[in-house]
Amino acid sequence: MKFRNFKMVDYVIYGRGSFAQLAEIIAPRRKNGAPMIFLVDHFFENKPFTKQIPVEGTDKVIFADVTYEPKTTYVDRISKELKDEFGQVSGIIGIGGGSTMDLAKAVSLMMTNDGSSADYQGWDLVKKPGVYKVGIPTLSGTGAEVSRTTVLTGPTRKLGMNSDFTPFDQIVLDPALTSNAPVNQRFYTGMDCYIHCIESLQGTYLNEFSKSYGEKALELCRKVFVAKEKWNDESDDQLMMASYAGGMSIAYSQVGVAHAVSYGLSYLLGTKHGIGNCIVFDKLEEYYPEGVKEFKYMVEKNKVEIPQNITKGLSDADFNKMIDVSLGMKPLWENALGKDWEKIMTRDKLRALYEKL
Repeated sequence: MKFRNFKMVDYVIYGRGSFAQLAEIIAPRRKNGAPMIFLVDHFFENKPFTKQIPVEGTDKVIFADVTYEPKTTYVDRISKELKDEFGQVSGIIGIGGGSTMDLAKAVSLMMTNDGSSADYQGWDLVKKPGVYKVGIPTLSGTGAEVSRTTVLTGPTRKLGMNSDFTPFDQIVLDPALTSNAPVNQRFYTGMDCYIHCIESLQGTYLNEFSKSYGEKALELCRKVFVAKEKWNDESDDQLMMASYAGGMSIAYSQVGVAHAVSYGLSYLLGTKHGIGNCIVFDKLEEYYPEGVKEFKYMVEKNKVEIPQNITKGLSDADFNKMIDVSLGMKPLWENALGKDWEKIMTRDKLRALYEKL
């Protein structure tokens, strides 16, 4: 058996108010007057929070449009503009939800690697380390802060740049930054974490490393979304750590059916990752009966609506495109269904599942 040599984030700072130390953290990484680039979720544009960003000298703040999940064309455009304007940069600081985290990682890599980011969609295709990169999540659940992938929608597929060069050099986990998150968005990203845990803990790739993180993340998700009557600061603290632990769990195992199917939705319809996973997981009683039962309870308890009938009226070509994208996620299917997964998840069966959504 060949064991994975797992690359982790180099430095982690955790605690309420830790964002205030960002200037101190990045100061040693500033090089020869080259600027730091702050990629910030456009949600924060014109909000008081932006005044806390430690901009110096020629540093630049870019408000990232994450209305849709990052496209390879958007990554390429930003990295080209930065190269044209500055030549070199000292680092990329991503501040926002999972899409902003992915964008920051991808731009960092494309500052040093040739061609298009679409050339690196896959496993271990990235050849050179990116520039210094920091991830600062303002939503909890995606696990993007610890992931070795950066999920991008390319010209032909939705797939990550999975490599040892992808993880952040530094993450700042400040639960106070998540306190103003919209209720629905907080739930959808929280459920991304919950689904990470269910898929990891029931997968064929499960091991004690993944299990220890997955069980802790699941416990924290249940405290937040099942046990608590009212959201409070402790909820933000717990969900931020659930996100971290859930990301660690899948980093050394894999996700499963919900993620594999939601990739197709995202590619064709632009469905955001968190809500897409919820839409799919809602219909996966056949694969995760206990998890889906608990999920439906959490949806009801937290008074959140899961969109229905989003694939109604799609053409055969549309369904085939989603099926192609989904079946391309081979490690996810193998983790969920075993080595003979292709005999289990036929195109017809997957089509029937998409029609339920």
